[in-house]
Amino acid sequence: MTTQMTSQQIEIGKLEQHPANVRAQSVEAYEPENIVHLKASIVTLGLIQPLVVQKIGSKYGVLGGGRRRAALQELAADTSEKAFTSKTKVECRVVPADCDLTTAISLAENITQAPMSPIDQFEAFARMMKTDNQSIASIAMTFGTTEIAVKERLRYGLVHSSIREAVRAKTLTLDAMKAFADHPSPEVQFEVFEALTQDGARPHAHQIKSTLRARGIQVGDALGAFIRDDYEAKGGGVAADLLDEHSVLEDMDLAKKVLVEKLQAAAEAERDRLGFAWADAAGEHDYQMFSSYGRVYPATIVPDAAGQARLEEIATLVSALEDRQSAEEISQDEADEIYDEIDTLTEEADELQTGYLPDDLKNAGVFATWNHSNVHLTVGLIRPEDQACANATSGGDGNIAPKDVTKSDAITYSAALSSDLKMERAMALGAALASHPEIATDFALFKIINDVLCAGARTYAVDLTVTAQHRTHAKLDEIDRTAQEQMDVIRETLDLSWADETRSPAEQFAKFRALDGSKKAALVAFAVGLTVKPCFARNRTADVLIYDLEAEIMPDVRAHWAPNAALFGRFKKAQLLHMLNADLGLTQEALNLAGSSKNDVVTFCDQLFAEPFATLTDAQRTAVATWCPPDMQTVTPAATVETSDVPDHVEDHAKAA
Repeated sequence: MTTQMTSQQIEIGKLEQHPANVRAQSVEAYEPENIVHLKASIVTLGLIQPLVVQKIGSKYGVLGGGRRRAALQELAADTSEKAFTSKTKVECRVVPADCDLTTAISLAENITQAPMSPIDQFEAFARMMKTDNQSIASIAMTFGTTEIAVKERLRYGLVHSSIREAVRAKTLTLDAMKAFADHPSPEVQFEVFEALTQDGARPHAHQIKSTLRARGIQVGDALGAFIRDDYEAKGGGVAADLLDEHSVLEDMDLAKKVLVEKLQAAAEAERDRLGFAWADAAGEHDYQMFSSYGRVYPATIVPDAAGQARLEEIATLVSALEDRQSAEEISQDEADEIYDEIDTLTEEADELQTGYLPDDLKNAGVFATWNHSNVHLTVGLIRPEDQACANATSGGDGNIAPKDVTKSDAITYSAALSSDLKMERAMALGAALASHPEIATDFALFKIINDVLCAGARTYAVDLTVTAQHRTHAKLDEIDRTAQEQMDVIRETLDLSWADETRSPAEQFAKFRALDGSKKAALVAFAVGLTVKPCFARNRTADVLIYDLEAEIMPDVRAHWAPNAALFGRFKKAQLLHMLNADLGLTQEALNLAGSSKNDVVTFCDQLFAEPFATLTDAQRTAVATWCPPDMQTVTPAATVETSDVPDHVEDHAKAA
């Protein structure tokens, strides 16, 4: 039947939720934080669309416009909003009392309106500012949002019109269009757009951003922030963006000149501090150029009286910290703090006992470059033309390897770090199990049956009980999240329709039994993945089952885990330099970093593993892609050694796991 509705002005206080409203049970839709934008719009623009209501007793039930009703009632309750009270009347369309299509009307109200295209939203915001003369502040007030959120939408709405049309024609993705907003100039955007879309090419966001970087430097980038003040002082042009951090320094030649000048000043300051002979600078770090330079390094020196007194003070402090460290009642957090304090004091003691020899200072210098978004100072370099003189005075080749690179200083673990790395490896193995449903299902069934029927041959590496493993870790918020993200992706694919808490366990079980085999296997695999215990690499003799299983499903732990700054920060500087030199073959980089602070070494390692540098050889790239701390990597059959040859510390790790 058709439904004739009549228009009527109805008081806000007489509006209530209609039982047939299809969103009546979605209480979250009416929460204050979810209608803040709607309230702001009603205050500024009024009620644009009438409510659809039906009379219920003395009240009117809202079939269409429940969120508008909630916003109006909040405004009426807000004493600061004088324009709205419970007596304020609003436009409504009234459904007859005998209408039997109330649910259909409510559903139509909610689903027949097509969602607005994001690009339409962006352009609408831009028109409000250009055509309606609205300010950013007034737009934000109208929609109950922040000025930054408005600026972000405006930036996309002001992208060159041809680029926006390409998105509408589906020849360019929305993400690609957003990438063009990295440069505020529509003219530059269009030039790059034409260049990248020749012959029907469809550029991706990364390619667009990379190309735009050659047309200017964003002031929000590390380089832009570093040179901006000096660049503008010299009259350099800036393409202004609504969000200042996206404004662009357009004169690349001037930007490069300013960069070198600032780097030169930094090199000269370091030269004066250390007493070197010269200082130089270049905008980019040229590893090939530096390979022709010689280098001198700090040698062991005898500290002066003040230095000797400080060394004695450090020795006393370290001794006291070690006594605290051995106390049984110490907490994990306190232990980690003590490790850090001891490392800091040890580094200070090393610095007090090292320095450059007078003859080295006569020829060596400092070279400043911009490397990995920071000023990088390479100290102790000997220019090619000065190397003969340096060799004559030093009695050597002018390129002495530093103590902390050449000595054997492989990575070792504290008790806290050992515990945390075991937990991270367990998380990686859990993700691997969840990624192999058939194997994990067979493993789960085998373990359950085997543990019951063959108690003497149990495997304890996986704890298949009714509870998941509790993940404890000293720095859980900072560790690599690859395994967790993989688990999150898998969880999204699971069929949990049977797990409705409103059903009884018997009903849930019936629904579960009705799932097909692949869906059950996926659920079992995910559950098994959550039960893995903390562990290091296995010893085959200790647990052959889990040893072989790991080799099959997780031959490379790096597929589920990666080292990052949180890990590198827990190693000593010398251990990190040893890793770069001995494990990764980055001898020159280790030499360059030998005179840097531990924080600089940690930052370098973090950036190296996050995105291996283009300058790496194939062998170095492979080493970076596969490196793990000792015992983290899976021991594959090809690498198996005889039990008698297994080092004691590996046996200990296997027993501890």
